Amino acid sequence: MKPNIIRDKNFDFAIDIVNLYKELAFKKNEYVMSRQLLKFGTSIGANVMEAEFAQSKSDFINKCRLV
Repeated sequence: MKPNIIRDKNFDFAIDIVNLYKELAFKKNEYVMSRQLLKFGTSIGANVMEAEFAQSKSDFINKCRLV
């Protein structure tokens, strides 16, 4: 498989977000904003994966806009 810079950076970002969530949720007792941050940070990767398998160029562009 070819290296994909966007996928790799999104994966690293998601790992950082999960670690930040753990720190916020368990050490500082902040739940509402940290859960929203976790959902936001990990959904980017799902949208990138969906864009990779777009059916057309216009579909790819539209899905990248979501990201």
